[in-house]
Amino acid sequence: MKKTACVFGLTLLCIAATSFPASAVEFAVVGARAVGMGGAGVAVTTDAYATYWNPAGLAMTKTIDIRVQGAVQLTDRLGIADTLKDTNDVLNTTFDLNNPTTARDQVLAAKAKLDALVARINQPGASISAAGTAGLYFKGYWGDHAFGFNVSDVATGGLFVPTRLTAGCQARVATNGICSVGTSESLTVNGSLAANALEARQAGFSYAYAFADRTFAIGATAKLIQGVAYTNRVSVQGSEGDLGFTSDLGKSKTTTALGIDLGALYRPSSWLRVGVVAKDINQPTFDAPDGSQFKLLPQVRGGIAVNPYESLTITVDGDITKNQTLIPDIKSRMISAGAEQTILSEFLSLRIGALKNTADANSIWTPTAGFGLRVFALRVDLGGGYDFRERGALASGSVSMTF
Repeated sequence: MKKTACVFGLTLLCIAATSFPASAVEFAVVGARAVGMGGAGVAVTTDAYATYWNPAGLAMTKTIDIRVQGAVQLTDRLGIADTLKDTNDVLNTTFDLNNPTTARDQVLAAKAKLDALVARINQPGASISAAGTAGLYFKGYWGDHAFGFNVSDVATGGLFVPTRLTAGCQARVATNGICSVGTSESLTVNGSLAANALEARQAGFSYAYAFADRTFAIGATAKLIQGVAYTNRVSVQGSEGDLGFTSDLGKSKTTTALGIDLGALYRPSSWLRVGVVAKDINQPTFDAPDGSQFKLLPQVRGGIAVNPYESLTITVDGDITKNQTLIPDIKSRMISAGAEQTILSEFLSLRIGALKNTADANSIWTPTAGFGLRVFALRVDLGGGYDFRERGALASGSVSMTF
């Protein structure tokens, strides 16, 4: 058994040491506890959510656990959402056509404002991305063996500009020397917005084993993933189109693949835990409607947690791999940190944290907070975070029964 553990540990270390040209989606946050603690969960999660965060965590406690959760995250890079809204407002400007001179001045001012807005939309990295998770998670044990099961959905996607937009005007009637008399079509934006999305509907089974009185644990998760991929471009020509979020993601394409996660957790003392997880090590691949593929190359994340005293937990997670997202040229390498203080034997849990994408020069630290209430076996948890500069948001809620 020790030989098996050594081989398993060396496998994880080799994966962690490898530099992948990763095209994986972002490492989505699962569970309100992790959300409240800045998105950290690799070293601290020993409940049913360990089937996602680190399967080795299942073997670190002898509990039976059933959990239901939902979480959503929105990232607005460079304030693109407000820029798109302002662009729509300019495109729908009505001019005073009863006075040609006034109308000409109004058009010129609106065109100058539109040029500035389009330049902001064309900035490198300007995009909107979203991630959502939901599912049912179960954990059980038998001696030093632990197992888990989840039926869950992890969806990620993004809206971006594939090629530079251009601003212009339509000179339909030139008798008064200005663009497009009498309509809201005087000013135009030409180009397209693109949307990529992948919904991973999965059923996962996890197994974990603890060694040496739970000093060390290893675990694995096998996932049957139904990947629903979307790729779509929305043409923008004239002012009648709505430049902004699109509800039309286009036709989807569904592919089924197997995903494998490996995890390890080491607890050299009662106050210290170190964990590592490698997700999708077999590179599950899904076909997209445009003929391309979304390949989930391995995501490797490490975590460390300390307990200065029994009721206080401090934890930090960090992505070892730099993951490319579904938005071209946007990469994700998150660092997460958080703390949890429990009161009255976990009747009340208070959490704070922060997270930052170190691969994105425009990213700032996003603060998070949350709390949990436990009454006998029932637990309710809420967590959220907010980016005060870009106004990105993260929110989660979960309900669980622990025995």
